[in-house]
Amino acid sequence: MDFISAKIRIVSVFAGILIAGIATLIILGVMYFMFGTAISIFIIGLILGAILVIDIIQWLLSPYFIGMAYRLTPVPETDPQFTWLIEIVRKVAQNNNQKMPRIYIAEVDFPNAFAYGSPIAGRRLAITKSLTRILNHEEIEAVVGHEIGHLRHRDVELLMAIGLIPTIVFYLGYMLLFSGRSQRQSGNAVLIAIALMVVSFLFSILILGVNRLRETYADVNAAKTVDGGAGNLQTALAKIVSSTGTGQTVRRNATSGFSNMLLFSSVNDVHPENHIKLLEEWRRIKPPRFSSFFSDHPHPARRIQLLENYRER
Repeated sequence: MDFISAKIRIVSVFAGILIAGIATLIILGVMYFMFGTAISIFIIGLILGAILVIDIIQWLLSPYFIGMAYRLTPVPETDPQFTWLIEIVRKVAQNNNQKMPRIYIAEVDFPNAFAYGSPIAGRRLAITKSLTRILNHEEIEAVVGHEIGHLRHRDVELLMAIGLIPTIVFYLGYMLLFSGRSQRQSGNAVLIAIALMVVSFLFSILILGVNRLRETYADVNAAKTVDGGAGNLQTALAKIVSSTGTGQTVRRNATSGFSNMLLFSSVNDVHPENHIKLLEEWRRIKPPRFSSFFSDHPHPARRIQLLENYRER
């Protein structure tokens, strides 16, 4: 493992643990304020247990909801139309020492790809049909390297573990507002509730940051495990944006909550143009420091410039 990928991995995992730890302390403090010492442990266990059950059920069943949202069609291993895609996925999976995921074609009108799965549904990789029309086979292989990277790094599980934290904290604030506490304590309850809602928003921002790190980690995986992966992934990203304009097509079609699994998210400051010119622009520009602050994916220029470190000269 090189220095860049090791740094990304350590920072993202540490950030996830830190978010979970701080959230746990907040939950314990709020439970003590609301219920006191006598029953706080019981209430905390009950609430956290319910959240854990909901989280697990969501994880187990989410692949089926994703399948309906993206109109996914399985690709049998004997399908002559997609023999080339099956061979690409098999090759990249072997390069990553991973079991080959089940392949799906998404019948949607924007070019993208994503990896997902659960213990019930297994590990899956989906590619939109429009992506197969705008990318050549080498570029699709690089995209598959990115998505296999998500499966290899267990990004679905990591993001699931911390993804509900903002909702939990916000719900605790909501409970405080309507907890029916005594007049003497109601003022403090309102202040704490407002603070919790603010903290919920801050946690959401932090989780977006973790997601951007995992996307970068997946980019590096494509560059390291696919021949010519860095250059081909750069071209693939440029072709996706140049074919979808500002990326609004992606945003309108991406179901809420699933967008962090996509290869590419919306870009609002890019205009459609020739993908070669777009790629050259990304190589030389310096994106604003907070250009991706509210995004689950890094700015494409940052992705392109990182991949430049791995591109074959």
